[in-house]
Amino acid sequence: MHLRDGAILQSVLPATTMHFGRALIMPNLVPPVVKATDAVAYRQRIIAALPVESAFAPLMTLYLTEATDPGDVAAAAESGLITAVKLYPAGATTNSDSGVKDLNKVSAVLERMAEIGLPLCVHGEVTDADIDIFDREAIFIDRVLEPLRQRLPQLRVVMEHVTTKDGIDYVRTGGDNIAATLTTHHLMINRNHMLVGGIRPHYYCLPIVKRASHQRALRDAAVSGEKCFFLGTDSAPHLDGAKESACGCAGVFNAPNALSCLAHVFEEENALHHLEAFASLNGPAFYRLPANTQTVTLEKVPGAIAFDGKLETPDGSVTVFDPAVDLHWRVKEA
Repeated sequence: MHLRDGAILQSVLPATTMHFGRALIMPNLVPPVVKATDAVAYRQRIIAALPVESAFAPLMTLYLTEATDPGDVAAAAESGLITAVKLYPAGATTNSDSGVKDLNKVSAVLERMAEIGLPLCVHGEVTDADIDIFDREAIFIDRVLEPLRQRLPQLRVVMEHVTTKDGIDYVRTGGDNIAATLTTHHLMINRNHMLVGGIRPHYYCLPIVKRASHQRALRDAAVSGEKCFFLGTDSAPHLDGAKESACGCAGVFNAPNALSCLAHVFEEENALHHLEAFASLNGPAFYRLPANTQTVTLEKVPGAIAFDGKLETPDGSVTVFDPAVDLHWRVKEA
């Protein structure tokens, strides 16, 4: 998930973390979290902004650039400071301008990561201007990811926020060293929700939501119980002024109602028995982390759950994800 920095970090952190014990923290700040010292400083800012009673643990990541030092990455991993490294193809999404243009220039880092078992989290899209935005994930698999994994089969890879049947099929048949995360909003909406009857900027994210057939494949994977699929909210707050503009930012702020949305989806698919594995067990298993010992309890209530549609910050409001359906599941208060 994305926590941002500065004033917006202070504002979104309590609502973002209230139902989660830990999360991988995305490093695409301005400037990005590139070195171990950057991760230490960012982690300190997050901890300082947490509510006093919170036990939330931020799992830090580094932003891969063509100047990343393999030794710095290895030392950060060995110390326990970082849990993964994030690959953003340059220009693929918010604050990705410092990302990788040529994978050959990061070979030494990737080889070191493969050697020590440190996962590479990928934003799986190509950025070529001539490629349709709805095809960028499938082409990334063919042109970038599969050649990389052929060259470094021991590299452990997480395809984050997969959005297509192509991605699902690739991960499902890819062996033990690859997994995929799925967001709550990609499970609940498709491109019709974003475009039919008017453009809805708060559904705009990258990778962009796809057609209903791809949404169906994502839901089937999420509820399957397969260990290679697990929750990655990709919760990404933006001020409304940045979303509702001539060039709106990509990102969906879904953390406050993510578990309610998940329970809704899993109940619709008659798979509530697989919800815990998807949300809480499969991810830690892939990252070789112990499962959390604390729990949350979800309860179903007769009336629709009312969520605050806006979160106020000193710089303006942030809109919470609207699932486009009534939700009847909530986290039971202790």
